[in-house]
Amino acid sequence: MGCNCRNKNIDQSSSETKEQSETTKETEEKSIEFRKEEIKKENIIKEKLTMMQTFASAITSRGFNNEKVTVPMKQLRVLSCFGNRQQGGVLPPCEHLKESSTPGKFYCGGCGCGDRKATWLVSEGDEYSKLDYPRLACPLQMPGFSNYEKSKPDESEIPITRRFYIEQLSYNDVQKVPVKTHDPPIKQSIPQQTPPLPTNSTEEPKL
Repeated sequence: MGCNCRNKNIDQSSSETKEQSETTKETEEKSIEFRKEEIKKENIIKEKLTMMQTFASAITSRGFNNEKVTVPMKQLRVLSCFGNRQQGGVLPPCEHLKESSTPGKFYCGGCGCGDRKATWLVSEGDEYSKLDYPRLACPLQMPGFSNYEKSKPDESEIPITRRFYIEQLSYNDVQKVPVKTHDPPIKQSIPQQTPPLPTNSTEEPKL
């Protein structure tokens, strides 16, 4: 029976290399610097007016059947607002994320919609929240929102933007973000009624 010492050494070396690679990756991720993204003061009034208009559009997109955005899109929105540190990632929450006066609730401090139930980003259970609207704009045009714009080349330079970081995440990483959603009510179709025949007429009804 031959000695398998060499195979053991190869396996051990491979294991050590893998551990070193994972350690290096974790160290690099922890050292990532994110730049601050402030809304320019001269644009605040204009931005608030625009965001009020887009929020009105968002309410319209909800419709009569409480339609909601898809799960992947909501996961991107949650990442854009809350980051992924709670899932073991390194992305911090948006600097414009504000804590509500109601414990456990949060709202966007950048769009000017204020702190109220209709503007809470995430709600409990089947309650409708702001991030559920099919059409919704973000003042920073982050991933997942209707007005999202791809990051510019300079956003990859250190310190990087949160938008650029999210764009580099794999679909599997995005799927790890827990979100609550429910299916909208089934739309009931109204049967089409045949219009009555005109009085004293032999013409066929026009459908």
